[in-house]
Amino acid sequence: MTINIASGAAAYANTALKLAGTEPSSAGIKGSGTGFGDLLKEAINGAIDTEKQGETMSLQAATGKADINAVVSAVTNAEMTLQTVVAVRDKVVSAYQQILQMQI
Repeated sequence: MTINIASGAAAYANTALKLAGTEPSSAGIKGSGTGFGDLLKEAINGAIDTEKQGETMSLQAATGKADINAVVSAVTNAEMTLQTVVAVRDKVVSAYQQILQMQI
């Protein structure tokens, strides 16, 4: 079985465009706007911002300047974000290891 990587990537790009509500162009993934790298960068920046907010609220709680409910909420969000990032990282590492084990 031969797998064409370019056609697979184009199929994923077309599906993503359909889910976003736009039709795929004849140029394929070129000029389609936001790419996977941009999406990943936004997700990482969001995770970092959530972690910073949790740290800030913890510091405010230590000085007595924050509502305990807001602190618990921020820390819980930060914890869930960290768990999600770790789970995604584990899946990426697992997929990479499977790719390395593929026979050419």
